Amino acid sequence: MNIAANTGRMVKVEILRQDTKGGNGYWQKFEVPYRHGMNVISVLMEIQKNPVLSTGEKTTPVAWDMNCLEEVCGACSMVINGRPRQSCSTLVDQLTEPIKLEPMKTFPVIRDLQVDRERMFNALKKVKAWVPIDGTYDLGEGPRMPEGKRQWAYELSKCMTCGVCMEACPNVSEKASFIGPAPLSQVRLFNTHPTGAMIKDERLNAIMGDGGLANCGNSQNCVAACPKGIPLTTSIASLNRATTVQMFRNFFGSDHYVD
Repeated sequence: MNIAANTGRMVKVEILRQDTKGGNGYWQKFEVPYRHGMNVISVLMEIQKNPVLSTGEKTTPVAWDMNCLEEVCGACSMVINGRPRQSCSTLVDQLTEPIKLEPMKTFPVIRDLQVDRERMFNALKKVKAWVPIDGTYDLGEGPRMPEGKRQWAYELSKCMTCGVCMEACPNVSEKASFIGPAPLSQVRLFNTHPTGAMIKDERLNAIMGDGGLANCGNSQNCVAACPKGIPLTTSIASLNRATTVQMFRNFFGSDHYVD
């Protein structure tokens, strides 16, 4: 059987569009030929090839972001039938019609389904989500991690900065300062790395202020929405303990730096 053959069925799609940053949104309806196994990206590509409304009226192609098409890059995040998720791994056969596509509301809309995720990247800068090394000379092999710790650290490293957890979190909004669950989980990841732990105190202090850990409402929406199944709430609980210890260390002085 030719799985790419047109079956005669039409997929009904409704897309919330926005022409300019800060502009007003409006809905448009489309119908595209169904193919077995097609995902939401396939639907958008069909519309891009032939941007015609279900009424037969010509329109402009829909703008959206994508890259790897393998649920690795996180670029194609959008709200599909009311749920934030990856459009590359969302199959049409698993959705009820009409399929409703919207941009994530946590981030400023650039155009149509494209959003500006700069706040996520700025949050990662704030918490220094990297391993600090001096690249001017060869450091040799890094310290080994116990296998058990390496395995769960790998789970945290699966974060692709897709923004789905930010969209699902009720405490993250355009007006709120909360940095969100993804950057917090990255703090835990890099603080447990043998080399990354060199600036552990700096990361913990960064999330102890405004917009940090205390702004989490523990709704646990983030862990339910994460496409990679990252234990975000477990990381937040661990950081609550770590920041409590850090608070006492800050209070009693700087001698803990020689521990």
